[in-house]
Amino acid sequence: MNYFAANSANADNMIQVIERAIDILEFVATHGKEPVQLMHIAAHLKISQPTCANIVKTLVARNYLENVSRKAGYILGPGTYTLTGNLSYNHDLIMAAGPFMEALTHSLNETCLIAVLKNNKRLMLHSVQSDQDLQVRAKTEADVYATSTGRLLISFLTPKELDNLVAAVGLPAENIWPGVQTRAALEKAIRKIQKDQLVQTVSEKHICGFAVPIQRDGQVVAGLSVFLPESRLRDKVKEKIISRLRLAAKKINDSISK
Repeated sequence: MNYFAANSANADNMIQVIERAIDILEFVATHGKEPVQLMHIAAHLKISQPTCANIVKTLVARNYLENVSRKAGYILGPGTYTLTGNLSYNHDLIMAAGPFMEALTHSLNETCLIAVLKNNKRLMLHSVQSDQDLQVRAKTEADVYATSTGRLLISFLTPKELDNLVAAVGLPAENIWPGVQTRAALEKAIRKIQKDQLVQTVSEKHICGFAVPIQRDGQVVAGLSVFLPESRLRDKVKEKIISRLRLAAKKINDSISK
C-alpha cells in the first residue's frame, strides 16, 4: 500500500470511529436516565464488544458517558450537557442550589460555584459570576488537589475511593498542595478538613478559594465554593465569606434533603 492509500485508509478508519461514537451517544441518549449495558450498545451498533468497549472507554474518560456500575451500564455524562449548555446533569441539585448561589454572590460580589467529583477530576456544575472588574474564571474540569472544592470532596471519600483516586492520580505535587506529599500527610490534611467542614486555598496565581460541603441526608454530594483574587482578601472579608458560605450551604442542604 502506498503512502496516499495508507493515509486514505487511516482517514476512513477515523471517520468510522467518530460515526460509531456518535451512534453510541445517540443510542444511550434515547434511554434517558436508564443505564444501557455494553452488550446492548454493541448489539445495536452491530460491532464486537471489545471494539465497542474501546470507544465507550474513551467517551467515559472524556465525560461524555458515565459508568453507573459494571452491571447497570452507561448513561450520558456531564460532558454532553456542558457541550450543549443544558443543565440537566445533576439538574435537581443545580435547581435547588441556584437561588442561594445567586444570593451568595450578590451579598459578597464574588464568584461562587458548585462542583462534584467525576473521573478523578473536580467538575464544576454551575457558577454565578460577580461583576467585579477583576474576576477569576474557573475551569469546568480541574485537578482535585488544586481547587478548594476538589480538596473538600476527596476528604469525604470512603477509604477505598481514596485509595483508587491516589492510585489513579498520585499524591499532590509540592507546588499544588505544599506539605502534602506523602499518604500520611494527605490523610492528616483530610482529617482537618473533615473536622473544620471547610477548605481554604491560595494558588500559585494568588487566587483564594473557600469551600464547604453540600450534604443530602448526611452524605456529602457536592462542594460549594467562593473564590477571589488574593488582593481583595482582608480579615473582615474572609470572615464574611466563610460565614455567608456556610449559611448558603445550610440552606441548600435543607432544600435538597426535604
